[in-house]
Amino acid sequence: MKRIGVSDHALVRFLERAGGFDVEALRASMEASLARAAAVAGALEQSRYTIKCDGLIYVVDHGVVITIVGDHVRIGFTAEERQR
Repeated sequence: MKRIGVSDHALVRFLERAGGFDVEALRASMEASLARAAAVAGALEQSRYTIKCDGLIYVVDHGVVITIVGDHVRIGFTAEERQR
């Protein structure tokens, strides 16, 4: 029997629609928690940066969190990458 995979998108939709998980409330909570650090990065004119908070590292690119990793992962951007 062939194995079927589940995409990240499908998993989030399942949590939202079948599990009753409020994805938009979680999004708003995350945005509020990260707003201060994002404001500092904006003042420094950084478009790519990381925010370390509560044991996680949020990787931000042009104002959007693009991934979240554990704080044991080393993230480094070159000067050129930070300006993208």
